[in-house]
Amino acid sequence: MAKRKTSQSADETVDVQEVQAPAQPFWEKNQNLLLYVVGGIAVLVAAWFGYKTLIVGPQQTEAVNASWQAQAQFDRDSFKLALENPGGGYDGFLGIIEKYGSTPAGNSAKYYAGVCYLQMGDFDNAIKYLDEFSPAGDILPAMKYGILGDCYSEKKEFDKALASYKKAADEEGNELLSAYYLKKLGMLNEYQGNAAAANEAYERLRRDFPNQSSPDWRDIEKYIYRSGGKK
Repeated sequence: MAKRKTSQSADETVDVQEVQAPAQPFWEKNQNLLLYVVGGIAVLVAAWFGYKTLIVGPQQTEAVNASWQAQAQFDRDSFKLALENPGGGYDGFLGIIEKYGSTPAGNSAKYYAGVCYLQMGDFDNAIKYLDEFSPAGDILPAMKYGILGDCYSEKKEFDKALASYKKAADEEGNELLSAYYLKKLGMLNEYQGNAAAANEAYERLRRDFPNQSSPDWRDIEKYIYRSGGKK
């Protein structure tokens, strides 16, 4: 992959590599949020563990117990090991999905598998498992659609990427995620020459998510100018 270009002037055109960058830059800049997301998955698993106990309880217990080693490899960025063979005789996320896919822990494993495949550059399998993942709560739906947008952008299926970024931005659970994916929505529209749609996304980011601590918001006037607004 070519290196992403940097921009200093307000009227410089957007580079597709800025849009296509998968999850890595966001993860590096927002580690606390991602820890919260992973913690949110654990909370969902725990909540579902108390629900439908008589139906899926035994399998759920096995699935949760089987997940810890795969999650440990995931936390180390050892994505292939997390998927296939985390060690200690434990199943990776793929094995957990195969054995316990109908349980809440199996559902969470689909999210992890999708992220692993994205990080490994296997975008088709990333899309496959993310499509199968059923998100709940305030954060996970936006994360699912945003990561799908990254996958489609990498595959140069830009219409699908735009639709996914819009879904992520429209989720109301977390302002940081909404602002981040509005920026991606604007940049991809700008790259495709959709100046009006890009400007609409940037204006929404400026209006609805003011945050002086966010570089996405602090630079918004540059994005608006670049997409043809406020000349």
